Amino acid sequence: MTAESSRAAPLWRSLLYVPANADRFVAKAGERGADVVILDVEDSIPPDRKEEARAALPGSIATVAKAGTVEVMVRINRPWRLAIADLEAAVIPGLDALCLPKVDSADHIRAIDEVVGELEAERGLPVGHVRYAVLVETAKGVHEARAIAKASPRVAAITLGGEDMAADLGLPEPDPAVLDPYDALVRLAAREAGVIPLGYPGSIAEFSDLDAFRRGAEQGRRNGSEGGMGIHPAQIPVLNAAFTPSEEEIANAEGLLAAFKDALAQGKGAVAYKGKMIDKPIVDRAERIMAVAARLKR
Repeated sequence: MTAESSRAAPLWRSLLYVPANADRFVAKAGERGADVVILDVEDSIPPDRKEEARAALPGSIATVAKAGTVEVMVRINRPWRLAIADLEAAVIPGLDALCLPKVDSADHIRAIDEVVGELEAERGLPVGHVRYAVLVETAKGVHEARAIAKASPRVAAITLGGEDMAADLGLPEPDPAVLDPYDALVRLAAREAGVIPLGYPGSIAEFSDLDAFRRGAEQGRRNGSEGGMGIHPAQIPVLNAAFTPSEEEIANAEGLLAAFKDALAQGKGAVAYKGKMIDKPIVDRAERIMAVAARLKR
């Protein structure tokens, strides 16, 4: 059994981007409360500092991993010559996942797979250990989202990258009302493939107006997403709150599942709870809520 097939789906409510070469931010990144720290060598790094950021990865990965309460992810570059150099630097002990930007085909995922598998084997990591969070950021990527989400067992999550998607579509800004149909297609691809849908309406750059950011994150959860990315520590508590089941939701799910279990034990084919009939989709939703609650208690 490979590592990726034997592990539970990750709990990725909040993912914080940090430039890989920003020592001051890296030092505190593991203490910000995020489920994942994404050490970035892509968009936040100017072209003339890519090598510097790449060289900083081993130390930055070790620093964040030391916190022990956060997963470590690296966002690599898309162009192949940069991507290969990024992978050589990133796939080392301490890394949990890769963030793959601007993915527009399943073949791209499979090519990354081959390189990552070789590096894992060479460096003492279980083959299949490193998972992927995939960014779909182009019209072609949205068109291929179903194939992308199913391209590898390493794909753990997929999301629409609103800023780049808006640019690819020629939009003046990432308007949620315009991008929502594309976001919905990516979420559907995620659910069909059994991977985590991430994301929320609005811009990841919106950290000065946390009320607006909160509304977007809460809408993201209503849309079916399970987490989102942020570029500022102030966004992390908002994401955690938005994508964590409330005490009321947990209590309701617990009671519903108990009623359903009792009904099955009595041989009943149908059962009502709080005036509503319980069927499989409702049970599945309650089980997902309880699974998240159980993981948060660990």
